[in-house]
Amino acid sequence: MPTPTSPVAPPGGPGPGSRRAGFRPDIEGLRAVAVLGVLAFHAAVPGLTGGFVGVDVFFVISGYLITGLLLREAVTTGRIRLGEFFSRRARRLLPSAAVVLGAVALAGAWLTAPLRRTELEYDVVAAALSTANWRFVQQQTDYLAAGHDQSPLLHFWSLAVEEQFYLLWAPLLAGFVYAAAGAARRGRAVRSAVTAFTAVLTLGTFVLSLRWTGDSVSLAYLGTPSRIWQFGVGALLALLPWHLLRGPRPLRLLSGWAGAAALLWCMAEYDASTPYPGYAALVPTLATAAVILAGIPDRSAGASTGGPDRPDRRDAYGVGRLLGGRAPRAIGRLSYTLYLWHWPVLVLAEARLGPLDWTAKAALTVAAVLPALATMRWVEQPVRHSRTVSELPRRGLSVGVSAVAIPVVLALVMGTTALRLLGPATPVDVKGLPPGAAEGPHLLSRDGTPLRSGPVVPSPVQARKDFPPDGACEVAPPVTRSPRCLFGAADSPDRMVLLGDSHAGQWFSPMLALAAERGWALQELVKQGCPLPELSVVNPQLGRTYHECDTWRADALARITKGPKPRLVVIASLNRYTDDQRLLAKGWERTLKPLRALGVPIVYLEDTPVPGKDIPACVSGHTADPESCAFARSPARWPDPLARRIAAGRLPGVRAVSVNPVLCPPEGADCPAVRDRILLYRDDAHLTDVAAVVLTPRLERLLSEAGALPGGTGAAAGADGWTRVMHDDFEGPAGARPSADRWRYDIGTCYPGCPAPQWGTGEIETMTDSADNVRLDGKGALEIVPTRRDGKWYSGRIESRRADFAPPPGGVMRIEASIALPDVTGPAAAGYWPAFWALGAKLRDGYTGWPSVGELDIMESVNGRDTFFGSMHCGTAAGGPCEEPVGLTSGPQPCPGCRTGFHSYAVEVDLTPGAEEVRWYLDGRIHHRVGAARMDAGTWDRAVHHGLFLILNVAMGGKLPAADGRTAGPGTEPGHPMRVGHVTVSTREGTNHS
Repeated sequence: MPTPTSPVAPPGGPGPGSRRAGFRPDIEGLRAVAVLGVLAFHAAVPGLTGGFVGVDVFFVISGYLITGLLLREAVTTGRIRLGEFFSRRARRLLPSAAVVLGAVALAGAWLTAPLRRTELEYDVVAAALSTANWRFVQQQTDYLAAGHDQSPLLHFWSLAVEEQFYLLWAPLLAGFVYAAAGAARRGRAVRSAVTAFTAVLTLGTFVLSLRWTGDSVSLAYLGTPSRIWQFGVGALLALLPWHLLRGPRPLRLLSGWAGAAALLWCMAEYDASTPYPGYAALVPTLATAAVILAGIPDRSAGASTGGPDRPDRRDAYGVGRLLGGRAPRAIGRLSYTLYLWHWPVLVLAEARLGPLDWTAKAALTVAAVLPALATMRWVEQPVRHSRTVSELPRRGLSVGVSAVAIPVVLALVMGTTALRLLGPATPVDVKGLPPGAAEGPHLLSRDGTPLRSGPVVPSPVQARKDFPPDGACEVAPPVTRSPRCLFGAADSPDRMVLLGDSHAGQWFSPMLALAAERGWALQELVKQGCPLPELSVVNPQLGRTYHECDTWRADALARITKGPKPRLVVIASLNRYTDDQRLLAKGWERTLKPLRALGVPIVYLEDTPVPGKDIPACVSGHTADPESCAFARSPARWPDPLARRIAAGRLPGVRAVSVNPVLCPPEGADCPAVRDRILLYRDDAHLTDVAAVVLTPRLERLLSEAGALPGGTGAAAGADGWTRVMHDDFEGPAGARPSADRWRYDIGTCYPGCPAPQWGTGEIETMTDSADNVRLDGKGALEIVPTRRDGKWYSGRIESRRADFAPPPGGVMRIEASIALPDVTGPAAAGYWPAFWALGAKLRDGYTGWPSVGELDIMESVNGRDTFFGSMHCGTAAGGPCEEPVGLTSGPQPCPGCRTGFHSYAVEVDLTPGAEEVRWYLDGRIHHRVGAARMDAGTWDRAVHHGLFLILNVAMGGKLPAADGRTAGPGTEPGHPMRVGHVTVSTREGTNHS
């Protein structure tokens, strides 16, 4: 939000230290209070979270001093010399600003990344031309521009506001003076007319400020019109005859101290959550006015002291005496140049060193005093007091023009150089991209031409603008209804819906390609920064509660549910609108309820990693080693309660898919910014369109395996009615890991939290993710190999990432694997326990609740026997309908060739109404079955009516081998793998296979 992060205005008005009539030492000290508050705020000093109110102090001071200066000239000379006025302003403000702008332009070339450098040079130009506030308004109200680093010239917004005030206010007062030239009492006429106009202008712009604070806090904070009222309050102090007021002296003293106390209170109590400026800005504005008013000498003060310049002796106890002290005034004199220097020092230091704590920032702020003193001593004061320059207004104006032109020219030269280094910003031709990999650990397919070294695609400058080509369909925060937004075969009765926030919008190109391939239409309903789960959030662009999001979400859901029924709904959303997981779960339930009622496939695309830093800028500075721009996995990947609920089978009809295993591979603690020379992110949170395009084949496979897309990777129902929803044939180079898209590792000796040590079965091995224990053989099979080192056993165990494998309502699901058992027998096989099995999805939440959540052992074999078992576990841990702990088992089934060749092991879960049962198969022959009639309805429901996840492992030792009469010992031979040729999960609608 711009409210607390926007630096304050530099002190304007007459130059500090002047001794002409009307000089107020207390105001010079008041500048010190304002600038110290801001410096402490920017240094993140604890307890001063509201130091940004210094901007209000400076605006009021400027309105008071500038109006008083112009009014005195009008009354005494009968005119306002605009040339002289602007010459003084130029000599006072612009040379120091030019020095800082030039220094930032040069330092930025050294301290910032090339991509950030080009943006910085644009900032220099805007700051030099006094339009910086409008540049930053555009950036901060543009959702798509979010995620960039802060500008070291952000604080120039307030100088721009002051300059724009000067450019308007002085000619306006000159016009009033000209109009009153024939009046008999010109001074009174000018004062009366200007006072009335100022009062109306102040009230009107205050109302505008309130409105903009409610609609767009960035515009309200940075926009000139919404700040005019603060200058107006200062102007009214100068216009109204406060010196004629008589009243108790203690009341005036109390006013000054109360104003100072209110300012300090604001600095201590305001923070980022304070709606600003709005009503909250009244307190520091009126407090500043009270301090200024307390120091205005009354009629009796002028008589008793000999003039208004000298302090009234009766003010010995006023706040003005404290503010007019030597130290506050010294800081006040330095406040302008100190303000100019401190913010670039902080931002450029962090650009070079990374985020700093408040103590380091405070030290840097103190260090900024040195260049500030130098600039004041050798630039500001010599130019201001130069007799040659001040002799003629045109000379001062020439100084001002030069002070503007020099940083502009310097910025253009530096920016042009940076652009040449970055290369052209023309969009990437996505048709020329290499094909993406449908599976495996790589982003790009290895079937074509081998990848060669070269620049990243898109380049950093291209990545900055590499948005989905969806036009105005990703609607901005103020918009409450999406356009029609139908793409592809718009007249087709079949349509896919892409629904969510900008993290859904980043998938536009792949979804359009998949829809077009099938002759479907794609309807995009996407809104920036709007959580798809029903949550109340604050929008940073609007600076308030995001009511437009709630309206848009309700409208989008109504359009989907009342319009033509879609074939598929794809949903996605940023996963960090709240860290309250219960609140998030309830929000998702409310959003998904009307969608699930449609009875169509719903696929949740899990949120992609959020780098939290400007990736294109980083890569632009590390073109030779983009791996330096990797970011920590933990903060980038938040827990996803919706994905867990879907995996646990708690949301029937909703599937979850994720490309995160390839975007952020499980190896290592960091996620890459670049993979296979593809630059993955366009900012600090969103994928480039190029990355999304090359992920299209992977998404097609994932959606097909989830049963959401016809065609593609064998997902269409075959002639026999079966639809394949997951298949892995373990293709890949020898020694490679199994697909991270489909499988994850169990490691150690128990599940997370260790609810049952030794996996609850007394096994003696430690499971690892080493290729020594789990690997592809390079010939189309997975090997799980037990090994022994230093007398200790190690092996492998993998689970399917999905835990939502379940039959369709009233239908059948088949889980099948082609397996060759470890080819070892006799004493050398003692303790071997290979297994292929499935567990109830609820076990993923803490791995507790066994056996009631259900377990289907599709194949178990022990001790190298030429037999195997099939079993079902359910009910209670001892006895019960499943006769635990043995379970409802098939007993030993003969299979003499199972060690020497591949055989098919399968289980079918059949939910045909009135005939529900589970069946076990060997090579297509049923060898075991358990029907619902074997147990009560509640036990059967808890064991069968939910999602499952799959497990492949080879255990060593434990209860089952021991019950067979053998256990692992010195004679047991390590190194004999269980080989898996493929694993397939298929479903069939509503027919019974008996």
